[in-house]
Amino acid sequence: MDFFTADICDEHIDKVFVLDPEYKNYGGIDKCQGEVVTIRLDKNNSELVKLLRDEDGTGKVVVVDVREEYFAVVGENLMKFAHKNNYAGIIVNGYIRDTFQIKDIPVALYALGTCPRKYIPVTEGERDVHLSFGGIGFKNGDYLYADTDGVIVTPEKIV
Repeated sequence: MDFFTADICDEHIDKVFVLDPEYKNYGGIDKCQGEVVTIRLDKNNSELVKLLRDEDGTGKVVVVDVREEYFAVVGENLMKFAHKNNYAGIIVNGYIRDTFQIKDIPVALYALGTCPRKYIPVTEGERDVHLSFGGIGFKNGDYLYADTDGVIVTPEKIV
């Protein structure tokens, strides 16, 4: 991947939205890019499991918004599903776990932080919805670029 988010911001200042800096990458690669696929969860990750396990993610980045609770929604198993189905990355407005195991899985994983527990009771999620967190909005079809400097979103692929 031959891009840098700083260069994209400089060259396309009027088309770029920058995610707040508190999101850190816990995945096994330093950068990713792809078309945004959105999902909103209510603590439990069952809808995200279905997405990552059952759908082709080639050229896609999943953006996940989680109801404000302290539970992990992505861990080793979901990262393996994401890698197997060719997802470039996952952005989580929430928490993840299994950081030791996922650090070598070649999928980017940006999140607010870590939490060792997950929410067991199954709850329903919503796919393909407009999300807003971290100072920006996300919708299906947007394009996301992420590297060691941060995460940016544009209405369409520009690089």
